[in-house]
Amino acid sequence: MNPQSKEYCFFQHTRCEYFPCHRSIDPEEFNCLFCYCPLYALGDACGGNFKIEKSGIKNCTDCTFPHKRENYSAVLAKLKVLINTVKQDNLNKGRCSGEDTK
Repeated sequence: MNPQSKEYCFFQHTRCEYFPCHRSIDPEEFNCLFCYCPLYALGDACGGNFKIEKSGIKNCTDCTFPHKRENYSAVLAKLKVLINTVKQDNLNKGRCSGEDTK
């Protein structure tokens, strides 16, 4: 079954004072599930429409990628990239013992 057809892939908080925070999406279709984009840390590999400000800050004002229902699976796939990047970085720095800790 297509994950986008599942209810857990879509959430709206229409009472939020910022809803919708990006105006280019039909409010009926606006997905708030990834309100704070989990892909921000991927930099230019996030897959979204962003700009880098002169100050070096990533500006995602024009990005609607995580707010479209049909991108749920793509966001999860990109999250796996981020997780693996952090995992590899920790391995390279000797921070992982290979065992799960609590």
